[in-house]
Amino acid sequence: MGEKKENTICREDGIDRRSFIGAGIAAAVSGAAAAGQEARKATARPAGKHALPFNPRTFAAMPTRNLGRTGYRVGILSLGGQATLEIPGKETESEAIINRAIDLGVNYIDSAAGYGNGTSEKHIGRVIKTRRKEAFITSKTADRSYDGSMRLLERTLANLNTDHLDLWQIHNLQTREQLEQIFAKDGAMRALQQAREQRMTNFLGVTGHYEPNVLVEAIKRFPFDTILMAVNAADRHYLSFIEHLLPSAQEMKMGIIGMKVATRGRVLSSWTPPPPDQQQERMRTAKPGTLTIQEALAYNLSLPVSTTIIGVDNVAQIEENARFASSFTPLSEAQMRDLERRTLPIVRQALYFRRWDLGA
Repeated sequence: MGEKKENTICREDGIDRRSFIGAGIAAAVSGAAAAGQEARKATARPAGKHALPFNPRTFAAMPTRNLGRTGYRVGILSLGGQATLEIPGKETESEAIINRAIDLGVNYIDSAAGYGNGTSEKHIGRVIKTRRKEAFITSKTADRSYDGSMRLLERTLANLNTDHLDLWQIHNLQTREQLEQIFAKDGAMRALQQAREQRMTNFLGVTGHYEPNVLVEAIKRFPFDTILMAVNAADRHYLSFIEHLLPSAQEMKMGIIGMKVATRGRVLSSWTPPPPDQQQERMRTAKPGTLTIQEALAYNLSLPVSTTIIGVDNVAQIEENARFASSFTPLSEAQMRDLERRTLPIVRQALYFRRWDLGA
């Protein structure tokens, strides 16, 4: 990987971007201010939808990319709603992480009704009640039925202290049986479409990390606005989403969000495996990872995705990740292949969420 440059200005679509990490975000330079003005124009309310959020810091803090056809310009680094955010009793720590992320230019925050049984949404809602216009807020339903999903949506909106989501998604679609369930007459897709019609969400999406072909079929059946997919440097070794799903999502001009960058630390050389009896069976391993967090992030950010979400344990981690995003330069093909090769010994732990029972 090339040497990381600090305080770099990169140009993309004629927009200047600088890193402003440290004590706070400095006053925006003229180029970034112009970028923000253009982005604000792009956040005008689409027909029948709520106005999109706008974080003026984003365009000075990191490169941005189109979130598919939504009209939203998203920073390449986004905040995931797991890790500390999903742990009950971590209100103070979670608020600090979320506020710092927004201050550093993060303008997309991911969550799900099932993260900590609503804890993640509640933690995000404590901040969003006063900063709703600065961040694109998402959540998900893991219920496959209409009734169950609508109940979850009501709870989600209450937890998040908002009257609408920017994006509501099917959570972790795994099997063809689940695919038929959500598209049934009383399935979850009816709830998603009704939520959009009633302006409870702007956009609709689907997510998954288990089986790429099931997700390919889902996006063929319905014109989802976005797809959230699990991709990391080990992806190509087994049931590759990069090879089998990503091209279809690109062809359909979807907003593409990457996740599972470090696989709860299991990709990282700094990770020490807990005792086996303290690990879930499907995630059990005795091996540390093989990459640094910078290498893992660089791989995902170099993919043709709109943004990458990653959960953090503390403020220092979101600052470190934002610093890296601010000076990010895409890896070469040779560098990407090298990182893939280095993950080969840890494929199972790096992709523990994949469908491993091929006889199923």
